[in-house]
Amino acid sequence: MAVRRQPTLRDVAAAAGVAVSTASRALTKPGRVNADTADRVVAVAKELGYIPSASARALLSGRTATVALVLPDVTNPFFFGLVRGTGARLRESGYVQVLADTEESAEVELDTLRKLRGQVDGAVLAASRLSDEQIAGAAQDLALVVVNRTIPGTPGVLLDTAGGMVQALEHLVGLGHTRIAYAAGPATSWSDRRRREALEPAAARLGVDLVVLGPYAPVRASGAQAADAAVESGVTAVIAFNDLLAFGVLERLDVRGVPVPGRMSVIGCDDIFGADLVRPALTTVESPVERAGRMAADLLLARLEGGRSDDEDAGGLDDEPVVPVRDAADPVMLPTHLIVRSSTGAAG
Repeated sequence: MAVRRQPTLRDVAAAAGVAVSTASRALTKPGRVNADTADRVVAVAKELGYIPSASARALLSGRTATVALVLPDVTNPFFFGLVRGTGARLRESGYVQVLADTEESAEVELDTLRKLRGQVDGAVLAASRLSDEQIAGAAQDLALVVVNRTIPGTPGVLLDTAGGMVQALEHLVGLGHTRIAYAAGPATSWSDRRRREALEPAAARLGVDLVVLGPYAPVRASGAQAADAAVESGVTAVIAFNDLLAFGVLERLDVRGVPVPGRMSVIGCDDIFGADLVRPALTTVESPVERAGRMAADLLLARLEGGRSDDEDAGGLDDEPVVPVRDAADPVMLPTHLIVRSSTGAAG
């Protein structure tokens, strides 16, 4: 069975008895065409079932109704909530979301942003591996909102994972641990630097030794190396950059016959799917990732459409508290909290 050909603008123009340029103006800028002619063209377009292509709309309006979500690793479950949050909010406003995976590469990320110019109306840039200068430069050519990053002049949403890491440290100290490791994330991670900057003074305040291990790729496979380093360093607890790394640490400690939490306590970050299913169940820092996605989309829509975000009007979704920030130029910061499970216990 043959597929029915979709009517084109030329078909509409021929049926309405006008030039193609006139039909185009009637459908996109009716005020520039005689009212009777515009009504006739619109009626014909509806009768034929004409739908203007995305590229045609973009050419005529300068808008694509498409937004990119740029991620460092699309396979990382942490980002699933972000995808849902941004996608749902954008869909509500008539936008389509496309995903771009930069594979933890700053070079790929920068090239992706360059190629997105003119292809999308804007982008949400999550956990960027680029420098501040590179992001600021990209923001001059493409409407951007950043997640887990602060760039002057660029709207953003922060998850207070640094504060969550301090909660994790305080939890371990309360259990009697005095020598604790932080298994760091990628060297290019802005969020990782921020966490270390929060952990080091907190450790000094609490009077405990903090041993920084790594950096490590934020994947499960890196956990073996982190676990070996933790055992060799003589710590009794490990705070991992993310849950995937913590999963790998748990696996390696099990292989080595190191009881968790008997001889080593382990804490992750993100509370991804499976954190409560591993054995022992993982103590971890939970972040409102889906909410962050919706807020990031709101901020981008405000830039594209000149409106205010829902959270600015309502004071935050679901009546959850928002961590105060210094002034309106700062990014919105969302609180995190520690979920205690069975992977942490008293120091042996």
